[in-house]
Amino acid sequence: MKIALAQLNYHIGNFENNTNKIVEHIQLAKSKGADLVVFAELAVCGYPPRDYLEFDEFIALCEDAAQKIAESCIEIACIIGLPVKNDILDGKDLFNAAYFIENGKVKSITKKALLPTYDVFDEYRYFEPASSFKCIDFKGKKIALTICEDLWNINDNPLYVSNPMDELIKEQPDLMINIAASPFSYTHDDERIKVLADNAKKYNLPVFYVNQVGAQTEIIFDGGSLVFDADGAMKAEMKYFEEDLQVFDLDEVENVKNKYPQPERLTDIEQIHDALILGIKDYFEKSGFKMAVLGLSGGIDSAVVCALACRALGAENVMSVLMPSKFSSDHSIQDALDLVKNIGCQHEIIAIKEVAEAFDHILAPAFEGLPFNLTEENIQARIRGVINMAMSNKFGYILLNTSNKSECAVGYGTLYGDMCGAIGVIGDVYKTQVFELARYINKEREIIPVNTIVKPPSAELRPDQKDSDSLPDYDTLDRILYQHIEKKKGSKAIIEQGFSEELVKKIIKMVNVAEFKRYQTPPILRVSPKAFGMGRRMPIVGKHQI
Repeated sequence: MKIALAQLNYHIGNFENNTNKIVEHIQLAKSKGADLVVFAELAVCGYPPRDYLEFDEFIALCEDAAQKIAESCIEIACIIGLPVKNDILDGKDLFNAAYFIENGKVKSITKKALLPTYDVFDEYRYFEPASSFKCIDFKGKKIALTICEDLWNINDNPLYVSNPMDELIKEQPDLMINIAASPFSYTHDDERIKVLADNAKKYNLPVFYVNQVGAQTEIIFDGGSLVFDADGAMKAEMKYFEEDLQVFDLDEVENVKNKYPQPERLTDIEQIHDALILGIKDYFEKSGFKMAVLGLSGGIDSAVVCALACRALGAENVMSVLMPSKFSSDHSIQDALDLVKNIGCQHEIIAIKEVAEAFDHILAPAFEGLPFNLTEENIQARIRGVINMAMSNKFGYILLNTSNKSECAVGYGTLYGDMCGAIGVIGDVYKTQVFELARYINKEREIIPVNTIVKPPSAELRPDQKDSDSLPDYDTLDRILYQHIEKKKGSKAIIEQGFSEELVKKIIKMVNVAEFKRYQTPPILRVSPKAFGMGRRMPIVGKHQI
């Protein structure tokens, strides 16, 4: 049996696009001699459809698309993921399911049992878990088909009380197929490989796993579809961050070593770089946008975002706006201009000194006798936000937010100022990682000026300001934030690792106090195991200081 894995980039609710893409790849797989072509979880409608699933019309469009796909599936079989109705009234209205189609007909339906409700997942809101399991008979083989999370109970995850493969194995299947929508994080590829290898070894069966690729607003799918033999040895690893279709011979997977080429594994920073480019690109293409605008300060955050946007959209489609104030240093302005020259994007220089002075003038009576403080700093940031939004409105540009994760965490940013934007590009990238990204972007030639990378970070909103005036050094800050956010450690556990008690409690308090700001920020491209946004839900008014 020859099995094609079709790793594609779907668009939520774009049934025409998704259907045409699936049909095209059915024909491509057939031309390559495949007997079966496998598509990803909820491929028909795109993942995650969220509350679209509550509309009957949406479910009807899924079924219409599936029937069109079935009509094209002649002389080859396919597996496609889609939501299907639950006919039993006592339960949720839908199942997260997969059709097995052969000779133009839906021959069987597999339903997902283990519905994740952690981090970015909220499947139990919409779907009923499956309670019965049956293998698929095809070309003399028994296929144990599972959907994403159904293979993640390998180590008896306490979240679940059942394991679909423990039921399917009773029918003595010949292979496992798993269709997935497995979101990217820079730690997830190794975890995914281990889980699938453990399944192959536990059940002594080869595993064929297909994942989606592409970004759906903040969630990015990296592809990396995989094949394992019954001993748990990886036999094939498909492309990352790209669409791909490959055909695998079941006999060769089981019996031939080193048959299929595997891509070179990427470092964490390489993965983050490629993921962010894909995230920007898909956000614009799927939303029907073309041009981006961002404020370019001469600092490292905006420089990295500008470089990433130019790679994703083309430099001709990126407008950088330099907005110097009376506190902006000459070298910061020059650094920004050097970046523009190196990268070739459009730019405008709009000084804010006179605008800031106008605010000082009109507020002088109300502020009489009060010293310059954070208020005047924030006014400058908000003036820049207004200018960026004016450029966006006037020319149809989409504003990119340039705040990093360290700043987002501790509230080191101005609401309605530098926290404006339609999408947060590096809001899940710690400051120390931003420096690594800058060096990676410069690996072949200098794009980001060296001075931008080596100078002390500064918001330049008051004379001689440095980030270190308000924050610990970023290396220490980021290590504490990582333990608290990604590792979910409280202050006591972090202090036990050797960090200063005073510093840990100060930082965690800053994180908690800044929650109201994060509720008002744009969606953030998710690249870590725990990003701000839908995957981290904390109360704004919670009193407990963890």
